[in-house]
Amino acid sequence: MSSINFDLQPALEDELLLLRPLEIGDFEALYGAASDQLIWEQHPARDRWQRDVFEVFFRGAMDSGGAFAVIDRKSGKMIGSSRFVNVKENVNAIEIGWTFLAREYWGGVYNLSMKRLMIDHAFRFVDNILFFIGENNMRSRKAVEKLGGVLITELEGKLITVESDGWVIYCLTKEVWTSRN
Repeated sequence: MSSINFDLQPALEDELLLLRPLEIGDFEALYGAASDQLIWEQHPARDRWQRDVFEVFFRGAMDSGGAFAVIDRKSGKMIGSSRFVNVKENVNAIEIGWTFLAREYWGGVYNLSMKRLMIDHAFRFVDNILFFIGENNMRSRKAVEKLGGVLITELEGKLITVESDGWVIYCLTKEVWTSRN
């Protein structure tokens, strides 16, 4: 399997959410969802709720070519973002990350819905999904563990690197996902 033909920005939807490619015109709505300081309290970039810091995050999302706007289908409101990122060390893996949701959507069905949509799409192309998480971000770590993610340092015999200290890597395999769902 190879991520070469992996569509990084498909439209994905279920009864709760629409994930569509992030667009430059989405900045204000997405910043509205991200400007809550408590969203970032366990994240290594704790100041991302500040407009100038979020602008850098948003530019990175646009440049990534894999970022999504997450829309609540019932209200039509933009409630967060996530993205697919190619893993340079392994073509049989893709990263799901850079994810956040507005706090009123925490604690249950919305994060699971978003992850299911992304995971099901990803496993059409690769056998491994990686999650790079701030080591002190226990909310995100527990959420990925509930999905079946396992803490790793290498994949298929190759070390997987992170951009800076303070991060951990989880891997969810297609085999584990399909056996649990």
